[in-house]
Amino acid sequence: MLGWLRFLLFHRRELLQLFAEHLGLVVLSTALAAAIGLPLGVWATRRRGVRRWALGAANIVQTIPSLALFGFLLPLPLIGGVGAPSAIVALVLYSLLPIMRGAYGGIVQVDAAVREAAIALGMTPRQRLLQVELPLALPAIFGGLRVAAVISVGTATIAAAIGAGGLGEFIFRGLATADNRLILAGAVPAALLALGVDGSLGALEAWLARRYKP
Repeated sequence: MLGWLRFLLFHRRELLQLFAEHLGLVVLSTALAAAIGLPLGVWATRRRGVRRWALGAANIVQTIPSLALFGFLLPLPLIGGVGAPSAIVALVLYSLLPIMRGAYGGIVQVDAAVREAAIALGMTPRQRLLQVELPLALPAIFGGLRVAAVISVGTATIAAAIGAGGLGEFIFRGLATADNRLILAGAVPAALLALGVDGSLGALEAWLARRYKP
């Protein structure tokens, strides 16, 4: 244990750099997935066809092994190739399902009596969405974001296989050299990052559940 800690101290600059790269991949991909997934989730509550194809496509993506998905993206123009762009696209695709499910599930579970009251007050569909449905669905929406972010932390370790950086660099290097210190140097910070993200978003989700409790 002491030897491993000395190893971390010796490689602390590289560790901090890879940690920052890893965090950047997670934050950017989760933000992009939210920008795409939240509108799709809301749209799915209004159109049955959208619900079928959007959630169905996201479900299919989840069945593809992560390393295979990274490989499929490499030869594609613009979004493919070695480096961060391909990794971000893959992470976004993996994050879409929990985000869309959170938005869709949160909105459809709004009490029908609340909707009827909003209609009785003369609210337009847009006003009902922005002032009633979305606020009440926020805990479920943040629950989906929480799952997506944790998935991204774990999946981003594989991004090192296509030269996207991150803590997976230590893991793959350790596997190649049979060096457990390198493997742990990547795996432990990644696990701590996942726990930190999960705990932070979980606390925010719990606060929202109390704040917007029907």
